[in-house]
Amino acid sequence: MASPSSALNKSSMVQQGRVRVLKEGSTPSGRDAGPVVYWMFRDQRLRDNWALIHAVDQANKANDPVVVAFNLFDQFLGAKARQLGFMLRGLRLLHRDLEQTLQIPFFLFQGEAIETIPNFLREYGASLLVTDFSPLREVQKWKEEICKRVGKNVSIHEVDAHNIVPTWVASEKLEYSARTIRGKINKLLPEYLIDFPTLRPPSIKWAGMNQSIDWDDLITEVLREGAEVPEIKWCESGENAAVEILMGSKNGFLTKRLKNYSTDRNNPLKPGALSGLSPYLHFGQISAQRCALEAKKIRKNCPQAVDVFLEELIVRRELADNFCFYQPQYNSLQGAWEWARKTLMDHASDKREHIYTKEQLENAQTADPLWNASQLEMVHHGKMHGFMRQRKNICRMYWAKKILEWTRGPEEALAISIYLNDKYEIDGRDPNGYVGCMWSICGVHDQGWQERQIFGKIRYMNYAGCKRKFDVDGYIAYVKRLVTETKKRKAESSLATPCQSLGLVHPIISGPSLSHVQHYPNPRKFQVHMSWISENALTYAASSRPATIHGNQFHALTAQSLPNINNNQLVLGRSYNQLAIYWCCNVES
Repeated sequence: MASPSSALNKSSMVQQGRVRVLKEGSTPSGRDAGPVVYWMFRDQRLRDNWALIHAVDQANKANDPVVVAFNLFDQFLGAKARQLGFMLRGLRLLHRDLEQTLQIPFFLFQGEAIETIPNFLREYGASLLVTDFSPLREVQKWKEEICKRVGKNVSIHEVDAHNIVPTWVASEKLEYSARTIRGKINKLLPEYLIDFPTLRPPSIKWAGMNQSIDWDDLITEVLREGAEVPEIKWCESGENAAVEILMGSKNGFLTKRLKNYSTDRNNPLKPGALSGLSPYLHFGQISAQRCALEAKKIRKNCPQAVDVFLEELIVRRELADNFCFYQPQYNSLQGAWEWARKTLMDHASDKREHIYTKEQLENAQTADPLWNASQLEMVHHGKMHGFMRQRKNICRMYWAKKILEWTRGPEEALAISIYLNDKYEIDGRDPNGYVGCMWSICGVHDQGWQERQIFGKIRYMNYAGCKRKFDVDGYIAYVKRLVTETKKRKAESSLATPCQSLGLVHPIISGPSLSHVQHYPNPRKFQVHMSWISENALTYAASSRPATIHGNQFHALTAQSLPNINNNQLVLGRSYNQLAIYWCCNVES
């Protein structure tokens, strides 16, 4: 599908090897070429973004304006409020910064990209579509389809703005392990690990109307629909927050925490030793290249820690992209090497001491307190410590290896591990996650080991091995405290959403079980009673006009159910995945 970018002007601000031409268009003579559209997907940032730099550069060369478009899919690969809320809050900041700093408009679409993006290109007569790079199968298929749907005059360029060495440059084939790709990447780093050019506003401004986006309503809707997995509070979204995590003066990784990285990163009781960058790298709110450049500047202070960090940041991340790009079955047993498939199937019928269902595993209902703790950490914290989860040189992937031991076969084990990882991890649905599961269960990027029951020649790990490496009891206690604190915050936040934040005016509630509730146009702070509204009443939350909700979905009120509550208070709020009515009123016993 793609061809080398040799046709691009050699004076381009972006190295030719970083750009692939997916489709070559032809502009008829005698008319303007039309705007350049950057379809942003994986690299959601203004700074240090090679795809955006390329779009602006090409637009300036053609004397055309440039516009950024983003397509919001309906829970892409199962993403919930945790992931989508973080992403949308970052995009809201990006929208503001693009228009204020570079005077580039930002358009947001909802639906299928194979329809919204070609339609937008046709509407504005675009000449060039620039996309950033993702190796995921679905994204590659969308691009192939978009190439078929756009007009013959439209060119399409794909820019790897995520990796330091572009995936297709680092290697032209599926690599067996880190050992086989490390030398190739390191050889190319002097050419590609360079600083970014200064990005200035395009020379030709966008003449059309800018899109007005109601971010508050959009985020509220997404949080409601994906509330099964609520947002996390320990990381703030956006480019500025990402830079603060990397090199902030208070607790930045490079400025305050780097020196202990090489020794403490494998200790689950020291989560602060980890960089904390993975959510920002996953959503493209910070560039891996920027992280590497800043780390190299201070290498003389902590050479071992910087070298270990760069190995993870560059070699391991780019190895994951290599696997997903060149192996279409990256999340399937069919994507494993032949020796691994054979040994797993040879032992698929081996007797298991325990067999757990997906639901039991999801709810941490196993006989292993260490595994339960790791699962609960992921569910409630949105991030399981690396030692418990993935990446060969950080951990032995105890969590996923036990799923292989406790399920009916490797296919089921792989499916469940990917399902749980994608659903609860803030950085799920990522090549690193797929490769982590494939490494642990299918031996990808690993070698064969001594053969044993269930695992065959796949690397083995057990509870006793973990106890030798870290304080297991301390970790279990740490997760218990973490879960308790998280549940407490959720309970407090469910009682803290003011009516005004939902845009409500003059709420009116009627119904047989709420006959004593009156109309209070100026609700005050509420206290403790709550009842649920059915799904069809959710439109009430967005209404700015008087509305009536019939009360057959409400629990009956009694005096005993409302102790210590002041009268004449009425507030609507949002709790978990439903709209909630909170009220205080005179109630007859």
